[in-house]
Amino acid sequence: MSHSSLMGLATLRAMAKESVSYESAMTNSKPTLLEFYADWCTTCQGMAPIVRNLEQEYRDDINVVMLNIDDPKWAKIIATYHVTGVPQFMFLDAHHTVTKTWVGKVPEPVMTHFFANLAS
Repeated sequence: MSHSSLMGLATLRAMAKESVSYESAMTNSKPTLLEFYADWCTTCQGMAPIVRNLEQEYRDDINVVMLNIDDPKWAKIIATYHVTGVPQFMFLDAHHTVTKTWVGKVPEPVMTHFFANLAS
């Protein structure tokens, strides 16, 4: 495993540990990013530093929820949101309506734009 993959995996795991719980995000009035990921996903590892930086910048305005698709406790949520691959990013407005879904690598400027729009 390369150094960048190890760093990405460490970032993913830290984000998962520190992220807002799904239950909390669905009961507060903030917009939410749901990220469906897997530890083995190299694209997830590569996106982790970008999402982490945006999460830190917008943490007062946006919930960031990390859901590991390999954890059976998320099976119903995965089915509800029709997760088709990882990473899958789902932007939900303050009313929990999905406004945008991406599967796979998202360019940093695009991700930044959607965080800014969701926060406004």
